[in-house]
Amino acid sequence: MLSVKSLFQEILDDDESFRLFCSIAASGESQGGWENGRIAALAPPSARDLAPKISRHGADEDKHGRIFNALLKKRGLEPVQVPADTDYTMLLERHGIGLAHEKLKGDQALTVQDVVTYLAHSRVTEQRASEQMDLLRKHFADHPDLGRAVRMISNDEDNHLAYCHEELLRFAATGHGRAIQRTLRECALAEIRIYRDVSLAVMAHMGRLLDWPRAKSATLAAGIHAVYAYERLGGWRRMVSLRMPERRDALGGPATAAPEFA
Repeated sequence: MLSVKSLFQEILDDDESFRLFCSIAASGESQGGWENGRIAALAPPSARDLAPKISRHGADEDKHGRIFNALLKKRGLEPVQVPADTDYTMLLERHGIGLAHEKLKGDQALTVQDVVTYLAHSRVTEQRASEQMDLLRKHFADHPDLGRAVRMISNDEDNHLAYCHEELLRFAATGHGRAIQRTLRECALAEIRIYRDVSLAVMAHMGRLLDWPRAKSATLAAGIHAVYAYERLGGWRRMVSLRMPERRDALGGPATAAPEFA
């Protein structure tokens, strides 16, 4: 029977599909780490108090990238080049979601609106990350190889989402509410399309590696399209609501160290 757990288990059990899975994850996390590091460095004077939290966000993402690479190393595997159609982070940037990399590569300070845009983009993408890691934690929290990594990354993603809620509400209280809601809506509607396309691409690559029958690939593609239909009809709204989180000041301390994988 095809289920989320059986699908992930199949991917994890095969070296080549596991290589691709971890390589995609590591690349996206490392890219997020670089982006947050540059945003922290370029934060405007009026938002310098936020810079340590942005740096912590970036340090967490870097840590996640190292964890996925360590999981590969533990199995004696090397990362593979990430196919362009599976590169979620770069596709978001290419479609104008978040801050342009050309801006982040420069030396000019960002504006407050840039910081608001970054937080709105992060609120949307961290919703996705939190949900994905919660799903993995549900099925693999006790896995002998993946359990510690899944639990740590899932907790971090929940912290990132809480931080985005809290900081966006703080900016909304100082007059940025309209811009925040507009940016959140634009990001969410673009993200659900890109997530659909990336999901289809990843499943196509996995299907070739694992030699899935055509019927299985068609069923998975239909499921991805069904998720997109739900999100397009209204599911996207969960990505744009704001509420004060139970975890306050979630990124107020130093990043935790990555676990060792012997």
